[in-house]
Amino acid sequence: MNTETKFKELYANGMHEFVNENYERSIEILTRAAELKPDNKLVFVSKGAAYLKLDRLKEALQDINRAIEIDDNYAKAYHLRGLVHEKNGHNADALDDFTRAIELDPEYGAAYNSRATLHTKRGNEELAMEDIMVIQHLTNINLETFANENDVWRSQQLRLEQMMETELER
Repeated sequence: MNTETKFKELYANGMHEFVNENYERSIEILTRAAELKPDNKLVFVSKGAAYLKLDRLKEALQDINRAIEIDDNYAKAYHLRGLVHEKNGHNADALDDFTRAIELDPEYGAAYNSRATLHTKRGNEELAMEDIMVIQHLTNINLETFANENDVWRSQQLRLEQMMETELER
C-alpha cells in the first residue's frame, strides 16, 4: 500500500473514531497519519479538536498551532484555537482568533457564534447582537440556497417523470 492510500485510510479511521467520541483512539490513529504526512493541516486540526474534547488544552494548542504554521489562512484552525484560549481563560486571545477566523472566512457561522458567546460573557451585548444578526443572515442565505436547490431537483424529477410517462404511453 502506498503512502497516500495508507494516509487516507488512517485519516478516515481517525475521524471515524472522533465521530464516535473515541477521542483517545482518534488521536492515536491521527498521530500515525501525521507521521506519514507531517504537513497536512487537516490531521493537526483534527487531533487538536480531539485533544480539546478531552480538555487536554496544551496538546490541543500545540496541534492547532501546527495547523496554522502549515496554513496561516486556515479559518477553522483559528476558530479552534480561539476555543482553546477561551477554555484557558484567555478571552482576549480567543476574541482575536475568532475575529481572525471571520476575516479569513466571512461566512463561517460557527466563528460568529463563538465570538457572540464570548462578547456576551464579557458584557458586550451590542457586539454580540451584531454577530447574531450576521448568523441569522447567513442562516437565511443557506435556507434560501437549500430551497432553490430543492426546487431545481423537484423540477428535474417532474421532467423525468413526464418523459417516462411519455415513453410508457408509446
